[in-house]
Amino acid sequence: MPTPTTPSPRDPSSPRDLAVSVADSSASSSSAPTESARSRGRVKAFLRLVAIEHSVFALPFAYLSALTAMAVDGGRVRWGDLALITVAMVGARTFAMAANRILDRRIDARNPRTVNRELVTGAVSLRTAWTGAGVALAFFLAAAALLNPLCLVLAPLAVVPLIVYPYGKRFTNWPHAILGIAQMVGPIGAWLAVTGTFAGSGPAWVLGAAVGLWIGGFDLIYACQDAEVDRKIGVHSVPARYGLRFALHASTVAHVVTFALLLWFGALVGLGWLWWIGLALTALAFGYQHLVVKPDDLSKVNRAFFTANGFVSIALFVFALLDLVTRLDLRP
Repeated sequence: MPTPTTPSPRDPSSPRDLAVSVADSSASSSSAPTESARSRGRVKAFLRLVAIEHSVFALPFAYLSALTAMAVDGGRVRWGDLALITVAMVGARTFAMAANRILDRRIDARNPRTVNRELVTGAVSLRTAWTGAGVALAFFLAAAALLNPLCLVLAPLAVVPLIVYPYGKRFTNWPHAILGIAQMVGPIGAWLAVTGTFAGSGPAWVLGAAVGLWIGGFDLIYACQDAEVDRKIGVHSVPARYGLRFALHASTVAHVVTFALLLWFGALVGLGWLWWIGLALTALAFGYQHLVVKPDDLSKVNRAFFTANGFVSIALFVFALLDLVTRLDLRP
């Protein structure tokens, strides 16, 4: 999702800037009757801020990578590792989303599509957002430390693209590529979490590249919604710089390559016919996504973004899991 560049000076008396001033305050008064109720309200608002439900997009691919590594590495499911991978993935994504919202709160206030985000309206205070980001990062690092030494050493490197992404959109027309790099870390990290070594990790890099191109590709589609506003406020993105038609064609190319990489991954690890059924359904979802979004009609972007891509991640994982369970020892 596109994140605007550093904005030009604004009228400090405008309603939106006043809203941002509210968001910048450390806390606001609350009518909740108890501190416990206020705390629950802040947590719920923070979870809305980071769209916690969108973890569905990348998490299944981390599981797919981890389970495939387990199938290769003895065939025994290590449930503790899966739990820690879940904590690490959700923690990293939550940190990334919170940081993105914090860094872009002033620019979000200038975009009609994002003006109602929680940091802009003041539903979440800046202090709450920073606290939530810090807690999420701590969980990510703790999970990495508990997995194995290699994961702990590499964890700070995994954080780098999560921070660079918002800033990248301030200096490059291709911030979607930075997002793709951030997302490809998930499957690679999950494989390393299981094996503790780079040896034999080739399939994870193929799957990671597929995930990065997939998410970068639909970010190109999503960014089309903001192309006009982005040009006005100086946002760097492919749709803003090269136009909607070019962005949608680039997205199509990214998803064609994604599909080829998924084919390669399945061949590398010897997945069976159930995986290929999942891939056939994925091809249909990709085709649908690119048919319903057109340069002169962006009304179905959300349908393509949430429905089609959620289907891709879940369908592929389910069919791969059905194939893998025949080779895995699922006993705890």
